Amino acid sequence: MQSQIKLNDLLGIDDLMSCKVRFVTSFGKEANPLDLYRAGEIRELNNWLFWNYKKKSYKLGQIVVGLVRIDSRRWLLFNVSKITRDLDVKDGPGYEFEVDESRQKYCGRVIVSFHNKVQNLIRNASTVLHKCYVAEVLESAYKDDEFPGYDEVDLAWQDLARVIDNKVWKSALENQKGVYLISDQSNGKQYVGSAYGEQMLHGRWSRYVNNYHGGNVELMTLDDNHIRTQFRYSILETYRSTTADDLILRRENWWKRVLQTREFGYNKN
Repeated sequence: MQSQIKLNDLLGIDDLMSCKVRFVTSFGKEANPLDLYRAGEIRELNNWLFWNYKKKSYKLGQIVVGLVRIDSRRWLLFNVSKITRDLDVKDGPGYEFEVDESRQKYCGRVIVSFHNKVQNLIRNASTVLHKCYVAEVLESAYKDDEFPGYDEVDLAWQDLARVIDNKVWKSALENQKGVYLISDQSNGKQYVGSAYGEQMLHGRWSRYVNNYHGGNVELMTLDDNHIRTQFRYSILETYRSTTADDLILRRENWWKRVLQTREFGYNKN
């Protein structure tokens, strides 16, 4: 069994005694700080990170690692900086800082697994950083995964893997039967499939996330990495869960004929 990757395996901070980790979250009716990241309001999010209450949060020269909460056990790394000036401000942003450019590439892309069990959200790195494990490293910066509507779905495999069990996406996909399209960006080949039965579109697409090929004969001949880097997924038609399966199959065959995916694509039947 492979050991888990710790956050500091990526960051490589040597002097943990001069480093603080702040878990940025909301309290009560306060705004969700993750919404600031989603909206691109990084300056406002940094105000949360460098905020002083009555007690000073940091000391001059300390490295600060900022993690904003996604849910109860997942956090997004969004800032690694060094305190360059104490502004001597209470109940407000109290510091000037210098972004660590060598570690900036990880910000917005590393999702950390950590279960915070204490009330204090500003922690000494020496006591907490070894408990922060890398859950995921995204290809590009984290973005809001709101469901765009069935006619707007166009996902790379990596994006599909990320959103497949997102609550909003799962709810939308598991309640609709449909006909979908898989496109290979490397050669233009396409595959038409249909989804019905238990969990419908969500169940069918989950198989592509779990084993890449979904049990399709032609796709099983392809390298997993090819699918992971070249495939895109979209929806051609959706139907209510009460729609008869034979209608879904007829529409699937119609799309195969129109798009000629048997002759020039990945469909075999």
